[in-house]
Amino acid sequence: MHDIRAIRDNPAAFVSGWSSRGVEGAQGLVDEILTLDTALRAAQTAGQTALAKRNESSKLIGAAMGKKDLVEAERLKGEVESLKGEIAAAEAEEARVGKALRDLLAAQKSLAADDVPDGEDEAGNVLWGQPWGTPREGGPSKDHADLGEAMGLLDFEAAAKMSGSRFAVLKGGLARLERAIGQFMLDVQTGEHGYLEVNPPYLVRDEAMFGTGQLPKFEEDLFAATGFDHVARLHAYVGEALGALRDCELSEEDMRTRDALVEEGADGEDFLRGAKETSFTMEAHNRFDSLLSKEGAEDYANRHFLIPTAEVSLTNLVREQILSEDELATPIRFTALTPCFRAEAGSAGRDTRGLIRQHQFHKVELVSITRPEDSEAEHERMVRCAEVVLEKLNLPYRRMLLCKGDMGFSAKKTFDLEVWLPSQGTYREISSCSNCGDFQARRMDARFKRAGEKKTEFVHTLNGSGLAVGRTLVAVMENYQEADGRIRVPEALVPYMPKGMTHVGGPG
Repeated sequence: MHDIRAIRDNPAAFVSGWSSRGVEGAQGLVDEILTLDTALRAAQTAGQTALAKRNESSKLIGAAMGKKDLVEAERLKGEVESLKGEIAAAEAEEARVGKALRDLLAAQKSLAADDVPDGEDEAGNVLWGQPWGTPREGGPSKDHADLGEAMGLLDFEAAAKMSGSRFAVLKGGLARLERAIGQFMLDVQTGEHGYLEVNPPYLVRDEAMFGTGQLPKFEEDLFAATGFDHVARLHAYVGEALGALRDCELSEEDMRTRDALVEEGADGEDFLRGAKETSFTMEAHNRFDSLLSKEGAEDYANRHFLIPTAEVSLTNLVREQILSEDELATPIRFTALTPCFRAEAGSAGRDTRGLIRQHQFHKVELVSITRPEDSEAEHERMVRCAEVVLEKLNLPYRRMLLCKGDMGFSAKKTFDLEVWLPSQGTYREISSCSNCGDFQARRMDARFKRAGEKKTEFVHTLNGSGLAVGRTLVAVMENYQEADGRIRVPEALVPYMPKGMTHVGGPG
């Protein structure tokens, strides 16, 4: 989210910044934002002016009545009524324009840091430093999908029958190896790098997705929990509504209205509001009012989504909070090993076979919350925490600084780690670590207060993969495959496997 004052004070910076990130018509976009901003402030001023006049006229009515000047009192009453209309109109305009401005700002991506290179896509990314390790040359280089299927431990066909494309079934030693990778990564990040392990929800509401930037722009990439979202929510709300009406007499017409609302699939709040418009008894109406105003009603009114990454759950742990500076003296660091769910709507035709791009996968996520002056150093630290995992597994990799056109929506600067895959003869992304500055914090209203200061500031948020478990499994399978078709277990993972198990796909 962007500070409207910053756009107002330096519109050219946003025209340039958005243009460099591939936003077409950036000048027109900034002009539209400023036009809405002007209209919003005008509506606010009009409302405040009318309110002040109304308050003044209301006071004068009493004075006129005290002087028994009934003519003046009636004139002032008429003026108050007129001003009430002006106030209502100004409030309606403020709400309309304010929503339009917020929606427009919410849809705009973050500006890039000054040291991020220009570029339209991954071709503009820049190698950072030198690649680590020596890419495997010679020996077997079978694709991981072929390797797993040949061992009988990777089954795409069975997964497709039950779930469709981009799913996989892992069995036996391969399933155990994937579990070992995730546990190893989590132990490294908690035991060696000081991250606090969290077991977060996998289902989150709209506002959590909005906070980290997945909504509203990238809804098509998410899996909505539609069964919970519509059907269960409706049944729960309707059930509660009918339970509240147990002692109220309903006419046959009321019963038919109720049944029609349920059949039409109205959500819980629509059901209650629709029911209130019928000829239900006054007692029934009062029960409906109670349900609509109860604190828990939001649980039925909000949608839920499966997390695309634990970044969403972990970063939202500080939403709507004001932290003390002491709490951020050392950055807050969270980690979690969770399943992730992605629709991959924009990746049609890419990596359709194998484990590289799945709808469901596991990942160890890293999230940091910092003061603004600490986020750049924390970004470098986070990348190193991910690199250490690859080095412990002896997997060759390289670090890439992403260009402006290839960064994610919320990021101001991103480093990708790419691991060597022998079957493809190239490096592929296995981790992405981003500094989001205060972009997500503004959307979540996550702040902190410095010692001795009254004003608050937005925190900075960072997130990264430490690492993607499925892609790490792919890299291990391909880099550790042997001539007999087995996979040697990396030394760092041996303690996480059954005792004496040094290979997957054959005898130990």
